[in-house]
Amino acid sequence: MELFELKQGIDVFCIRAPSFPEGVTHPHKSLHALISYSKKRTYFGISYPNPEEGIIHLAAANELKIGELRAHGLEEFRIEKGTYISITSYNFMERIPKIGEAFNKLMAHPQIDPNGFCLEWYLNENDCRCMIKSK
Repeated sequence: MELFELKQGIDVFCIRAPSFPEGVTHPHKSLHALISYSKKRTYFGISYPNPEEGIIHLAAANELKIGELRAHGLEEFRIEKGTYISITSYNFMERIPKIGEAFNKLMAHPQIDPNGFCLEWYLNENDCRCMIKSK
């Protein structure tokens, strides 16, 4: 595990999964169908508990041009700046269960923010930084 400092917040636009964990690929595919892939764009997965609905999972991306994603009426979310505890999962597409294992380790860390969320930051097509905000 390592600390990662997010120096500024990131506003993202999201598509919600119909279920968790079974439905998590659906919003990612929908998001990629809606916007063209760009190495300049940042892609995320965001998961958090909701007492009424269980685990909420969002596929998210930032805008490259102001208003390009807002125009689609997508859900908005702000990833707050701060210190995050992280584990990087390399070649995650070949080892998707490793992402869940990384979050299980992170959630057991005594310094995570109890009001935080699980953040998957897709660094590129192969690697994913799994993060939870620190207290």
